[in-house]
Amino acid sequence: MDLSYGEENESYRKDVREFLKVAWNPASVEKPAMKAYIAGFREKATGKGYLYRAIPREFGGSQQPVDVLKAQVIREEFARARAPMEVGGNGMNMVVPTLLERGTQEQKEQFIRKTMSGEYIWGQGYSEPGSGSDLASVRTKAVLDGDKWVINGQKIWTSQGMDATHMFMLARTEADAPKHAGITYLLLSLDHPGVTRQPIKQITGGATFCEFFFEDVTTPVAWQIGDRGDGWNVSKTTLKHERASIGSADMLGHQFAQLVKLAKETQRNGQPAIKDPLVRDALVRIEGWVLAHRYSSYRLFSHAAAGDPPPSVGLMMKLLLTEIGHDIALTAEDMIGDEAMLEPAPPGTRGRGPEKWLDQIMGSLGNSIAGGTTNIQRNIIGERGLGLPRDPAMGA
Repeated sequence: MDLSYGEENESYRKDVREFLKVAWNPASVEKPAMKAYIAGFREKATGKGYLYRAIPREFGGSQQPVDVLKAQVIREEFARARAPMEVGGNGMNMVVPTLLERGTQEQKEQFIRKTMSGEYIWGQGYSEPGSGSDLASVRTKAVLDGDKWVINGQKIWTSQGMDATHMFMLARTEADAPKHAGITYLLLSLDHPGVTRQPIKQITGGATFCEFFFEDVTTPVAWQIGDRGDGWNVSKTTLKHERASIGSADMLGHQFAQLVKLAKETQRNGQPAIKDPLVRDALVRIEGWVLAHRYSSYRLFSHAAAGDPPPSVGLMMKLLLTEIGHDIALTAEDMIGDEAMLEPAPPGTRGRGPEKWLDQIMGSLGNSIAGGTTNIQRNIIGERGLGLPRDPAMGA
């Protein structure tokens, strides 16, 4: 197995590193000016072709040829320098890729640049009360009125809901069509008197999700992505990018490193927990899964670098990350003992002791839902990856 990047890409790494030495020096910037400094840095990095590589120049990107090796070098060097990459969130991870793949020229011009700058913050309007994982069961309705859609209904579990300025949503527009064929993919502004947002307080004490109510909210037909009634297919484009953005091998490796650190710092029977054979056994087992996930990501990376279609193992990555992350959380919960029963501190006041694991422990449950529930992911692996027949109970 050759994991080297080659002479050309290592030379490129030196160029990236030299750029960062000159362009990224946050210690020299006062806090009030940091936001503008970061924006300026991103603009310089984009000009050099390091950021927004997949976005055409006409929309504010650097429009670089697809090169997974160079992209990985950039990620590694920016992480090493602790320099900011692109603006993240639903907008860059889901809306922009969907617009590039399915949007009109006018939609791209209207939304992409402002999403890149952070002016537009996007909430996801998919989930509804009582719908579970069945996105096709949406009941929020949109009725055509001239050149506008009039929306009435409810959405729940909207991430970035409190900060969102806009939403991408699925709405039922064809009452008599089969449920998968009666959905349209819409964009809308949340600056409307008919929009009501309510934060949902989580067991962690935070409120990163919202519930939305829509009463005669209008959005232009020009903000419809794809054809009327084809929202199900457009949504699969978005979900493809969402699942790709949920976690990574690097993130999982960092979580495991923190778990090992916890085992060294936590006392059990008068000695560090890492000396306990049961703890060591758990750590070895988890490390095996972490390494399997990492080397599977290398396999996918190699296929992408060679221009080959991804192997079926790619369907497993989100499920693996969810399962391993939950295993890490349970092991941490066992180590911190009674402190796992404490009520989490208010957001922004987290400590640096064992209680900092409470968010990870509780949040690991949510990861089994985000981007497609675990049972749905297993169906996808079985049907699309292994060619197994559908469950008879699910219908043809």
